[in-house]
Amino acid sequence: MEKAWLILPGLLVLIAGGEWLVRGASRLASALGIPPVVIGLSVVAFGTSAPELAVSVLSAYRGQSDIAVGNVVGSNIVNILLILGLSAVVAPLTVSLRIIKVEVPMMIGTALLFVLLGMDGQLSRWDGALLVTIFAVYLVWMGRTARQEPELEAELEEVEELAKPPVGAKDYVKIVLLIIFGLGGLVLGSEWLIQGAVALARAVGVSELVIGLTIVAVGTSLPELATSVIASLRGERDISVGNVVGSNIFNILSVLGFSSLVAPNSVQVARSVLFFDAPVMIAVSLACFPVFFNGFRIMRWEGAIFVFYYIAYTVYLILQASAHDALETYRLVMAWFVLPLTALTLTVSGIFAWRQYRGKPVRLLRRIEK
Repeated sequence: MEKAWLILPGLLVLIAGGEWLVRGASRLASALGIPPVVIGLSVVAFGTSAPELAVSVLSAYRGQSDIAVGNVVGSNIVNILLILGLSAVVAPLTVSLRIIKVEVPMMIGTALLFVLLGMDGQLSRWDGALLVTIFAVYLVWMGRTARQEPELEAELEEVEELAKPPVGAKDYVKIVLLIIFGLGGLVLGSEWLIQGAVALARAVGVSELVIGLTIVAVGTSLPELATSVIASLRGERDISVGNVVGSNIFNILSVLGFSSLVAPNSVQVARSVLFFDAPVMIAVSLACFPVFFNGFRIMRWEGAIFVFYYIAYTVYLILQASAHDALETYRLVMAWFVLPLTALTLTVSGIFAWRQYRGKPVRLLRRIEK
C-alpha cells in the first residue's frame, strides 16, 4: 500500500505525455507529407506500446509469466473495447480503407498466431524468435509503406493533400523534442501508475493473472487511451484508430516476442488464457470488420457497445476471481442473450454495409471515409 499514492501522478504524467506525442506526431506527418494513419500505425503505436514492452519483458525475466501474458492479452482487449469505444463516444472516428484491408487482418493473424504457438502451454525462445522476426519484417514493410503511401493514395483515390508548411531546423528540433518528451512521459507515467495499482491490488489478495489482465493491462494501455482520446478531440481521428490497431500488432509480435526471448524457462501460457481470454481478444478483433466497414466510421453508439462489453468482461473476471455465486447466472445471460444479440447486430450491419458499398468506385469510398 506504500506505493498506492503513485496512481494519481502517474495518470497526470500519462495524459501530458499523450498530448505531447500526438502533437509531435501530427506535426511530423504534416511536415513530411505522410498521412496521419501511417504515423498512427508506426511512431505513435510503437511509442505507446513501450510500457507494455517494459512491463512484460521485466515480468517474464522475473518468471512472472501470468503478468507478462495477461498484460498483452488484456491490453489488446482494452485497446479495442475501451480505448476505441471511448474515443468513438467522444467523437465518431474515421477508419482508413488501408486499415480495413491490411492492418485489421494483420491484427487478427497475430492473435491467432499467439494462440497457435501457445497451445503447448508455453512460448519458447524459438517462438519468441519467430515473433521478433515477423516483427522486424513488419517494421521494414511499414517503413517502405510510409514512403510509398502518398503515391499509393494518389493512385487509388482522390484525397486532399496534407498541408505542407515550410519547416525549418528549429521546427524539426521542436517536433523531435515533443515526441521524445511525450514517449518519456508515457513510460514514466505508466511505471508510476502500475506500481501504485499493483501494490493496491496485491494488498487485497488479487492473483497475478487477474492483475495482468485488468490493472496492469489498463495501466499500460493508458498511453493508448490518452493518445487516442486526445487525437480524437484534436480531430486527428486516423491516429486514434491506427494507434490502437498498430499497438495490438506490436503487442503480440514485439512484446511477447522479446518477453519469450528473455524468460529463463519460457513464458508459461495459462489454460484460462488460451480458452477464454485469447478467444475474447480474437472475437473483438473480428468484430472490427463489420464495425469499421459500416460507413468507414465508428459511430458513438458502436463505441458505447464496445465500452459496455469491456465492462462486462471485467465484471466476469472479478466474479470468476472471487468465485461469486452470481457467476453462473452472469455467464448464462451473456452466453444466451447478450452475445448472440450483438453477433446478430454486427452481422446484419456488416451485410448491409457490404451490399451498400460493393461495386462502388474507390473514389466514392474515400469521400465517405473523409
